[in-house]
Amino acid sequence: MSGEFTLVVIVVAVALAFDVINGFHDSANSIATVVSTRVLSPRNAVMWAAFFNFVAMFVFAPKVADTVSKIVKITPGDDVYIYVVLAGLLGAITWDLITWWWGLPTSSSHALIGGFAGAGIAHAGWDTLRWEKIIKTVEFIPLAPLIGLAVAYVLMVAVYWIFRKWRPLAVDHLFRRLQLFSAAAYSLGHGGNDAQKTMGIIVALLVASGHMSADTQLSLIDHRTVWIILACHVAMAIGTALGGWRIVRTMGMKITKLKPVGGFCAETAGAFTLFLATHSGIPVSTTHTITGSIIGVGATTKLSGIKWGVARRIVWAWLLTIPAAAIVAAICFHLIRLLVRGI
Repeated sequence: MSGEFTLVVIVVAVALAFDVINGFHDSANSIATVVSTRVLSPRNAVMWAAFFNFVAMFVFAPKVADTVSKIVKITPGDDVYIYVVLAGLLGAITWDLITWWWGLPTSSSHALIGGFAGAGIAHAGWDTLRWEKIIKTVEFIPLAPLIGLAVAYVLMVAVYWIFRKWRPLAVDHLFRRLQLFSAAAYSLGHGGNDAQKTMGIIVALLVASGHMSADTQLSLIDHRTVWIILACHVAMAIGTALGGWRIVRTMGMKITKLKPVGGFCAETAGAFTLFLATHSGIPVSTTHTITGSIIGVGATTKLSGIKWGVARRIVWAWLLTIPAAAIVAAICFHLIRLLVRGI
């Protein structure tokens, strides 16, 4: 086994580790509402979310993976790009773990994109970036929560009007059941969008190492790529099953108090946004989406019911994620190069 092939295997393992951490970090986005409304226990909620994270590979075409794999212009056969991918992953993992410890629901997606871009810049300068891919992603930083907010607000108002003559207990009973479906839909969208980001990174790695051509398309019926899809969804499901209770408290309890009807509207709005983004090939943040949706639900009662101090901390974390992960990844890239030269 050559040294280069061994390195590729190690980087694939790191990519899958990131996918596990991504699932662990973002599991709160999938389960926060269904846990905070006490429809499911935390353990049952994470297993519910993990299952739908996994089956998402049978629902969505890998358009997001294609976008992520082309963020950095890669020269096939240039071994240094293997270190670019590795440094990008390390930068994203480091930022994810820091924000997990702080209890901030930042975007693993943007951490990965920032890390990959930062390592690419450290290697070949700003010209190595495909700006159209990055701009498409950056545009959805404000759009994702705004779409989620608007859809959740409209849904909540519609539900209030449709069920205005129902007894509160009957409404609560109905939406406790419906929230199982909305949580499943959101987890499906989460798995479909987030697992594909790691697929894109692995594709970029294999193109850089010469093990895959740049025009290869991911497919479940292609023996050369099915393992990538399967491995990423399994890793995502495992990470989700491990859960992330610190962030559940922020998402489901600190922004605004939710009832099952509110949880249903927030999850449905979030699922709609994720389905739209995944279909369009945009690596959107699941964290941004569900945060906007929860705020949209809270805004239907009174704006003072939303704890804007918590929301403000979250927004600042969003803004810092891409540049912070890029800086960490650039440092990792230079450290890796120094280490390699010293061996």
